[in-house]
Amino acid sequence: MASYQRLLRFCITSFTIFFCLLSLSSSQKVTLSLYYEALCPYCAEFIVNHLPKIFETGLISSIDLQLVPWGNAVIRPDGTILCQHGEAECALNAIHACAINAYPDVMKHFGYIYCTERLVLENKLEKWADCLEMVGLSRAAVDCYINGYGNQLEQRYAEETSELYPAHRFVPWVVVNNQPLQENYQNFVMYVCNAYGSNQVPEGCRILNSSLETLSRFNSSVEKLSNIHQVCYTNH
Repeated sequence: MASYQRLLRFCITSFTIFFCLLSLSSSQKVTLSLYYEALCPYCAEFIVNHLPKIFETGLISSIDLQLVPWGNAVIRPDGTILCQHGEAECALNAIHACAINAYPDVMKHFGYIYCTERLVLENKLEKWADCLEMVGLSRAAVDCYINGYGNQLEQRYAEETSELYPAHRFVPWVVVNNQPLQENYQNFVMYVCNAYGSNQVPEGCRILNSSLETLSRFNSSVEKLSNIHQVCYTNH
């Protein structure tokens, strides 16, 4: 546990350094939106094993990352929320919403969400509260959840998700500058980098695209990914 804690803190510190050195104005950034639900294993896998690459390369400084923890949940006629993976998912979705609200810095709230989603993959969700200490954050997100404000935030995310066009069919649902990537969501970095055009490519894209072999495989990988992708489909 101690080594895991040191790793998380190192990552958060490193991400912050990248952000400070490479920050751009919001008008220059590409918007990357992730619509997800906390207990979908494929969302957790994407958050833990794919999304961190934008931090590791410093590409986060060129991206406006929007995390939307609602996914395939629905609002019942009586106003209560029904989540695809049960009440525990509703709770964690609300806690994630609270974290995004309480820690607006993307380095902070992503660090916390990353930690909890890693616990999902490790089947150790009962330790979710430990993530606040691991990444050095206050209890503001927990207090937000306890006082019920998380459910209000979730109502907003429900509305945002309902306004997607085309409507999402599964999660993780990744959108780059209003373009849904659908089954090709794992190639999100290429879409982000292509959105800049040839004259404004961020250094993070140059790092990721340094191999010509990687570039040449991109188009052929689209079909392969569509055959191997794993997602949590909507129930409605």
